[in-house]
Formats: sequence, C-alpha cells, structure tokens
Amino acid sequence: MAALGWLTPRRRSATARSVLAGEASAEAARKSSQEQEELEALAAQAAPDEGEREPEFPVVGDDKAAAFFDLDNTVMQGAAIFHFGRGLYKRKFFERQELFRFAWQQAWFRLAGVEDPEHMQDARDSALSIVKGHRVAELMSIGEEIYDEYMAERIWPGTRALAQAHLDAGQKVWLVTAAPVEIATVIARRLGLTGALGTVAESVGGVYTGKLVGEPLHGPAKAEAVRALAAAEGLDLGRCAAYSDSHNDIPMLSLVGHPYAINPDAKLRKHARERDWRLRDYRTGRKAAKVGIPAAAGVGALAGGAAAAVALHRRRH
Repeated sequence: MAALGWLTPRRRSATARSVLAGEASAEAARKSSQEQEELEALAAQAAPDEGEREPEFPVVGDDKAAAFFDLDNTVMQGAAIFHFGRGLYKRKFFERQELFRFAWQQAWFRLAGVEDPEHMQDARDSALSIVKGHRVAELMSIGEEIYDEYMAERIWPGTRALAQAHLDAGQKVWLVTAAPVEIATVIARRLGLTGALGTVAESVGGVYTGKLVGEPLHGPAKAEAVRALAAAEGLDLGRCAAYSDSHNDIPMLSLVGHPYAINPDAKLRKHARERDWRLRDYRTGRKAAKVGIPAAAGVGALAGGAAAAVALHRRRH
C-alpha cells in the first residue's frame, strides 16, 4: 500500500527546484510589500516619539536585521490552507465527502510524522487543479473574507508580540510559509507585517495556469527563499531571527543567528535544546507540549495544511 511509504523517513535537500521556488517567493514577497512599506514610511514620519524602553533583543535601529516567521502553528493555531478550505467549503467549492476523505488520510500522515514525496505530489497537483482558471484577484478577495471568519481569532498573542518587538525595533518582519503567497500576503497585511514568502502558483494575465513556479515553499525551499530575500534586501543573516514550530524548518532556522522554536514539535524541541536555541510554547495542555500536536487537535486540525486542497481535487472549471 502506498500509505506504508509515509512511515519511511526520506531526507530532502535543496534542489534546483527548491532554489527556483525560493527565489520566486522572495520576488513575489518584495513586490507585494512595496506599497505597504511606503505607507509605513509615511506613518513613521508622522508618528510621535513615545520614548519606549529599548529591549535587549531585537536591537533597535539594526537595519541589517529582520525576522522570519513560519505561519502554521507558529503565528496562527492550525494550518492557514485548512482554514481557507473551510471558507471555500462554506462557499460551495467542493463536497463534504471529499473533505472527510482526505482529512482522514492527512490525519494518518501527520501522526506518522514523516513526509512521503508521492503523497505531497498528490496534494500539490490537487491544489493546482483547484486554482487553475481562477483569477488571482478572486482568491485574494476570498482570502480577506476568510481571514475575518476563521483566522483572526487564531493568532497566537505571544508570537504576535514577538513580531511586534521586531517591528518596534525598526526591523522588517516576513511570514515564510508553504501556503499560497496570496493567502500569506493577506495575513501579513492584516497583522501589520512587512510581507510574506509563500508558494508561488504561476499566473498569466492574472489567471492561474495550474502550474507552480519551482515547488512548494517547504523545508529547504523556505531556507532558499530567506537566503534570496536577505541577499536582495542587504540583510546580515547572522543578525536576523527566525521562528518556527516544525523540525521541517530546521534549514531555515539554521540560517540565522537568532533561531527560536515556537510551540515546537518533538523533533524540533530536541534539536533546539541540543543547540541551546530559545524556546517558547504558547499552547495549553500537556499533550500538546509532549507530542507536538496542535492543542486544538481533532481530525479537522490534524488534517492540516493540504486537507482542503486535496478535498477539492475533482472540481474543474
């Protein structure tokens, strides 16, 4: 059975597709944040000096430093694409049985704790089949509504405070996620962050083609995206910070001088303790702390990021 392959760990390294995905995400993030950056610059000029106490870290005024935050279970409880899927289901984009079918498959996948390339390819192809033929503006508009419906109340206050500390220090703050860059950009804007690095789906004339640029922004691809953005922005990665809950993001965390494990899974917690990385856990419940499963688990939460995407597999336009 193909499902048995999920139990066999497979090492992934940066590939040419990872580099392409990272560079494409960095470019998209920079473009999406230009307008926001200009508005923030104007606001900063008009804002009064409140004389707040300068924190030890992050260092105020260090324009060579920035912060990179994973999204799912780091900034927000649960997976962004799952909440997005809930909103699409509410809008009659797909049938209930399709969601339940993949929710069970993804629950097995998450509990096994490994990533099977064939399984991920299936999720990837299904997600692309959904957006093909849709306009980018349509997905952005729906994302705005769904943020208000399902995501706003799931932001971790503790992680949000960490991001705000970097902003208050005059540093840029980026989300880095495997979720579509359009969804990530909506969330970043609502939180007042600089921008977002996310998976880039190809579009022509504002319409999705059903193809990816490179590969999903996951694992090594996240590290490549951060590396590319840092080079473009003139950042010193040794002075930057990164935050994540997942051992899959160790490549990204290892790039920076200030890595943080936030609500860490068991593998990341062990890795962080061995290297004396800083840890923060904002979850409640001993089970979440012990096994690294979201505190708001249940089958729906376990379904995680790709559940909604594959649930939509047979919808065609």
